[in-house]
Amino acid sequence: MPRKSSIAPRVGASLGLLLAILAAASNPGRAQTSPAFGPVSTPSTAAPADDMPLADYLGLLRQIAPAAEQGARTYLAAAQLRCGRAPTTTELRQALSEGDGHPALMGLIRAAHQQNKAARDRWIAQIPCPRGAAR
Repeated sequence: MPRKSSIAPRVGASLGLLLAILAAASNPGRAQTSPAFGPVSTPSTAAPADDMPLADYLGLLRQIAPAAEQGARTYLAAAQLRCGRAPTTTELRQALSEGDGHPALMGLIRAAHQQNKAARDRWIAQIPCPRGAAR
């Protein structure tokens, strides 16, 4: 009977934790305890979603999981080469957090963790161009 790798559950748990922390960090609370502090912010008065610099976001990824930062950097560089522009911080955050994460980005993170260059190259070929970028 084939032996299951003990790394896969840890990687899955680490990615789940990473997504939860990033979601909490990127979604400011909307609760207001007292009207004395002014009106509740609305989408038109809220801070722009892309207010975190990309370098800071990548630094957070590095602190949580170095493979996540490495995979994200590969994803950004490949999109820049293929599409003429790299994804913004918001686009990268969405690629990490929507659903189970973008398959190419998750694959690049896994390949970085496993140091699998062949898998990395396969995933790079599947990176889509961000909206508004030319192919």
